[in-house]
Amino acid sequence: MTTIDDAFLAAYDAVLAARWPASTESAEIRTPYGTTHVNSVGPADAPPVVLLHGGGTTSTVWSDTARALGTAYRVHAVDTVGEAGRSVAGERAIRTLGDQMAWLDTVLDAVLDTVLDASGTSTVSLCGHSYGAWSALHYAAHASGRVRALVLVDPTNCFTGFSRRYLLRALPMLLRPTAGRRRAFLEWETRRAALDETWLRLYDRAAAFPAARPLTGPRPGPEALWALRLPVLLLLAEHSRAHDIGRVAASAAALLPRVETAVLPGATHHTLPLAAPPEMDARIGEFLAAHGRDD
Repeated sequence: MTTIDDAFLAAYDAVLAARWPASTESAEIRTPYGTTHVNSVGPADAPPVVLLHGGGTTSTVWSDTARALGTAYRVHAVDTVGEAGRSVAGERAIRTLGDQMAWLDTVLDAVLDTVLDASGTSTVSLCGHSYGAWSALHYAAHASGRVRALVLVDPTNCFTGFSRRYLLRALPMLLRPTAGRRRAFLEWETRRAALDETWLRLYDRAAAFPAARPLTGPRPGPEALWALRLPVLLLLAEHSRAHDIGRVAASAAALLPRVETAVLPGATHHTLPLAAPPEMDARIGEFLAAHGRDD
């Protein structure tokens, strides 16, 4: 069972207080893999949108997106079990893709149970960044009947592999994740972009978080993606160092029947979604207005 450091929790709460709406509600969802923490914004009876963060960042990174979507949707930002955040891993670890899908099944069960009581909605819109996009895409293939629309924000290991330079730069941080190494890598990938200091303090604290080894696995197979008939919005960071966005866009276009693709100007992989250009949340809002509600 994970024990979370008090200083990390204080830094986490400081980000919520500084960047999230005062109306933000938090909940704990019991799953076979531990307790999942969710930060929620928006009307209780509005269509649900579930946000999945990238590695090492926590759900707090979605503050601007939660604000932008929270007027028309019930937005649920999830702390991934085993990652830095307020979720608490249980004795049963997420070790396989099947475990990851079962964990998300339970989380979405809880989200949909709440909405069913209010409006009868039976599906969610799913949005993920980086590793969260990998999980979201796999989940859409796993349970397409539960997902009405899918948003992938600079997704990694979904349509192409990582840049070799990116992996080499990340290796010291992955082998021994100190605050200094994490900050140096972040500054390299973002080209020293100005990021919120309150959030950066949380990011530094996450270096000592007792996180499990992140689940890695294969990209979704071509057959699974060709069969995916739901609408997909693919948003790519113009200056991402994680991968070649041209190759990502071309591969996604060849594999997904209903994909819309846009490049976010000035963005890098790790400035998203915390310091995204205004175009990101505007595009997500337009996409969900067209596809994010049950008929």
